[in-house]
Amino acid sequence: MKKKIFICFIFSSILLAIHLNAEEKFLSLKKNKVNVRYGPSFDFEIKYIYKKINLPLKQIDEKENWRRIIDLKNNSGWIHSSQLNEKSNSIIILKDKILFKNSSNFSKPVLRLQKGRLLILKKCEKNWCNVKTDNYSGWIKTKNIWGSIR
Repeated sequence: MKKKIFICFIFSSILLAIHLNAEEKFLSLKKNKVNVRYGPSFDFEIKYIYKKINLPLKQIDEKENWRRIIDLKNNSGWIHSSQLNEKSNSIIILKDKILFKNSSNFSKPVLRLQKGRLLILKKCEKNWCNVKTDNYSGWIKTKNIWGSIR
């Protein structure tokens, strides 16, 4: 009996560790206007509306074709999966950053980016991501961002 309890304890511990170490899943908005609802159905009232295409959101739950999300400001709600990109293509910077021409601190600075700026990801390597914003593109360090780097 003690052996069975011990095995169950070990198995539960392993499952908990896997769950806690699971990578966060980020999505992004497909459209400029997306309704967020109180629950996972069109029968629920609209809680608020996002008006920013490519906005990165963290998925915290899933029910059929609905995703419960949370945003950078801890607002949460349910969005139909048809309104979301399953792989986020964007990030928001949490501190002011410099956009560099190349992936090096010694590269030419292109632009100063302010906290809260939405950036579209092109690719990431090591501690740098190649991003686009408005008519500018370049490289930023991956520290202090909201969203998932691919």
